[in-house]
Amino acid sequence: MTPPPSMGGQPAAPGDLRSVLVTSVLSLEPLDLDLFRGRHYWVPVTRRLFGGQIVGQALVAAAKAVSEDVHAHSLHCYFVRAGDPTVPVLYQVERTRTGKSFSVRSVKAVQHGKPILICQASFQQSQESPVQHQFTMPTVLPPEELRTQEELIQKYLQDPNLVEKYRLGLNKILAQEVPVEIKPVNPLEILCQLPQEPKQLFWVRARGYIGECDMKLHCCVAAYISDYAFLGTALLPHRQHPVKFMVSLDHSMWFHAPFRADHWMLYECESPWAGGCRGLVHGRLWRRDGVLAVTCAQEGVIRVEQSPAESKL
Repeated sequence: MTPPPSMGGQPAAPGDLRSVLVTSVLSLEPLDLDLFRGRHYWVPVTRRLFGGQIVGQALVAAAKAVSEDVHAHSLHCYFVRAGDPTVPVLYQVERTRTGKSFSVRSVKAVQHGKPILICQASFQQSQESPVQHQFTMPTVLPPEELRTQEELIQKYLQDPNLVEKYRLGLNKILAQEVPVEIKPVNPLEILCQLPQEPKQLFWVRARGYIGECDMKLHCCVAAYISDYAFLGTALLPHRQHPVKFMVSLDHSMWFHAPFRADHWMLYECESPWAGGCRGLVHGRLWRRDGVLAVTCAQEGVIRVEQSPAESKL
């Protein structure tokens, strides 16, 4: 695949630190043929492993079992158990099929002798076709005119009327070293409990510098980024309900065009349906030049506190 044009990313400069997503999170230790060990960098406040990390590491393991002349075009994952942040994850790769155009690799992420994630990743030789189309990218403010998530939280913390439990929660978020930079296009008022349309728009990119390299690595970084704040889109029409439990069940991605994961991309998220204690979300990652780079889909378990009247229904 030809590298993408420059699209407003962070320029490389002497002394720049490479993205921690490349140097740490997605750097797997080879143990044997098609067997790798991954360690953890950032653990959410839930004290469970971040799903995006496991998906990204699984794609890294799969990519190490294919030739350099193919690119990742899709992955489909099931989260089958909660990840334990106190121990590493083992990634076992099976070379399911190697064809002329497409190759499939199956990856099992294992902890304590049991799978926590099962992933199928497919790779393709580059092929030209006259059959091409895509949706149009939403028109939004550029990232340079928006505040980062951290800047927005600092603004909320300056409110003298902020309830203490929210202040503690926001300070916990600020204390986390999340390796993803996010700029919401239409920031939500954190204390507002009014129902919102189940749609969100963020500018996102990996922190640090990655540079021009094998496109498969940028796909692995995008897999990590794509899970951040994704499922929460399904909760926007139901903000009056405190969340008791929310976890991803599965995650799928399709890679359409070359991109740089350390350049700003617009993450368009929407939830077409929720019910039966589950929520479905769709996502699109757009390059700044309007090219649709990645499509994502995820379903998750969502359990909320119900009012006494609702619990009787």
